Amino acid sequence: MKSNTTCMHGYQRMAKINLLLPALALALLAFASPAKAADDDHQSSRVPELPSPLCDTVQVPAGNRVSSHLFGLGVQIYRWNGTSWDFVAPEATLYADPGHQAEVGIHFAGPTWQANDGSTVVGSHAVTCTPNRGAIPWVRLDATSTPGGGRFARLTFIQRLNTIGGTAPNTPGEFVGDEARVPYTSDYVFYRQAND
Repeated sequence: MKSNTTCMHGYQRMAKINLLLPALALALLAFASPAKAADDDHQSSRVPELPSPLCDTVQVPAGNRVSSHLFGLGVQIYRWNGTSWDFVAPEATLYADPGHQAEVGIHFAGPTWQANDGSTVVGSHAVTCTPNRGAIPWVRLDATSTPGGGRFARLTFIQRLNTIGGTAPNTPGEFVGDEARVPYTSDYVFYRQAND
C-alpha cells in the first residue's frame, strides 16, 4: 500500500511538471524573441569577410555603409557561339535570408536589381576576383539607382560575394545559339553613403 501511495505521488508530481513545461517554454520564448530578432537584423547587415589579399580589390571604399544584404538564387545564362560560351545575363530571385525565404526582388540583365517596391539599381565598372574555382567571380560594381525612395534608392556600390556555381559549361554546345542555364547562389551587398 505504501508503495502504491509513493507511486501515486510520483505520477502527480510528473503531471504537474508536464503541465509547467509548456508554460516555461512560452515564457522563455517571449524573452528570447526580441533578442533573436535583433540578432537577425544584425546578421543581415553584416558584410561577409573577404579572402585577403586576393579579394581586397572588391572592398567598398570608406564612407559607405551597408544598406541591404540579400541572397540570390537563380541561373547564369550562356549562349554557345560555335567555339565558346558567351555570357548572356543573370536571372535570379533575391531573398532577405540565406534560407531563400521572404522574396524581396529580382536580378536580371544590365546587371539590374529590382526590389518589390519598384526601385531599381544598375551596376557598372566591375572590379572582380575569383577566390573559388568552379564559381563565378566576386565583384564590386558602381551603382546607379533610380531616383526617389525604396530599397534600391541612393545606392553607391554593389558587391557579389560568396558565389557558388554559375560558371560556363565545360562541354561545347550542341549547336550555335544553344543556351545553358547554370544554377548559382550569391550574397548581394548594397551600399549607401555613410551619412545617407
